[in-house]
Amino acid sequence: MEAFEIKGGAPLSGSIVPQGAKNEALQILCAVLLTGETVEISNIPDIRDVNLLIDLLGDLGVEVNRVSRDTCIFKAANVDIDFLQSAAFKEKSRRLRGSVMILGPLLARFKKASLPKPGGDKIGRRRLDTHFLGFEKLGARFNYDTEDAFYTIDASHLQGTYILLDEASVTGTANIVMAAVLAKGTTTIYNAACEPYLQQLCRMLVRMGAKIGGIGSNLLTIEGVDQLGGTTHRMLPDMIEIGSFIGLAAMTSSELTIKDVAYDQLGLIPDVFGKLGIQMERRGDDLFIPAQAHYEIQTFIDGSIMTIADAPWPGFTPDLLSIILVVATQARGSVLVHQKMFESRLFFVDKLIDMGAQIILCDPHRATVIGLDRKYALRGLEMSSPDIRAGVSLLIAALSANGTSIIRNIEQIDRGYQQIDTRLQALGANIQRISAT
Repeated sequence: MEAFEIKGGAPLSGSIVPQGAKNEALQILCAVLLTGETVEISNIPDIRDVNLLIDLLGDLGVEVNRVSRDTCIFKAANVDIDFLQSAAFKEKSRRLRGSVMILGPLLARFKKASLPKPGGDKIGRRRLDTHFLGFEKLGARFNYDTEDAFYTIDASHLQGTYILLDEASVTGTANIVMAAVLAKGTTTIYNAACEPYLQQLCRMLVRMGAKIGGIGSNLLTIEGVDQLGGTTHRMLPDMIEIGSFIGLAAMTSSELTIKDVAYDQLGLIPDVFGKLGIQMERRGDDLFIPAQAHYEIQTFIDGSIMTIADAPWPGFTPDLLSIILVVATQARGSVLVHQKMFESRLFFVDKLIDMGAQIILCDPHRATVIGLDRKYALRGLEMSSPDIRAGVSLLIAALSANGTSIIRNIEQIDRGYQQIDTRLQALGANIQRISAT
């Protein structure tokens, strides 16, 4: 086990390049199962969750040629579908929530699939109903073994149909799209997720020969085809990491340039951080964050307290609400942070309160932050990372705090952020990876 030792309180400076998008990678990598031809993918993030998924694909019989650190060539010509019943598959796939994304491609191409209940962050209930209801409407039949927590699905007769999703689930939409591209007839998906990563998946599938209309909207129309071919694909930069770096710059009064951010795909992210008073400047496809001694939270037009809440795309992503909450602790003014999707994601605020932040946890979904306006610096603390996003939020808090902090359970952070310690060291951060006893 490892931990981060962080000596905070010093500004950072320089440029940083965001990694490839984790949430896109988990969809795109599974899509290689849809064809026996070669698929080349670049800008793959070098993080635990993604590397575990690549290993899982290799165990399934997919040929994996790692051309460089961020580029792989895949060929799924000889998939071993029987591996799904093995103890090794059950053990490995349980460690990764993204493993659920293999279901759609396997059902489409091989007409059957199996999966144990996947793992992932402990941030509250994360239903799989949308995935399975969509598969069922396409004609699949599934069985859930409650004793072994194992799903078995038969899709020998996938037929296109009209599907109204009960929620605009990104992974649910992606899984259903991948199942539908090889189904017979036309599938219409209404209330589909439409975030950039889902658009990326759809455009990749179109290059492979799929017929998908309505990309970028919440109404997708998919005409099933007999087979798909190979393609090349480059992933977008990770918008969550970009937002994390914006928050890092603000909290540490640092001047940072975030390179190659694909600005037009960031949606509301710059605007929401702007509501906290954080200045930023677009320079081509880079984002420049000047050093700010103070930043002030806006109010609504009538003077009432600002509320920042998550929502399905094009709303504000829930993955950045933890960062917003941390950044608000040193702002001037107050804000209500409303996390609607996951009821356990705000439970890390007790660590921030111990560091000196003024936060009222109203309930599992809402927290009110009273900004300190840098009058009182946060203080270093020994703590543990509960999930990926809370872990990075605590890391940002520690870099801004006076004194030394220890963050344990950093395996959670490594799941979503590649070599975060060495990349921050390049900006001047005093962060070391140490052995945790």
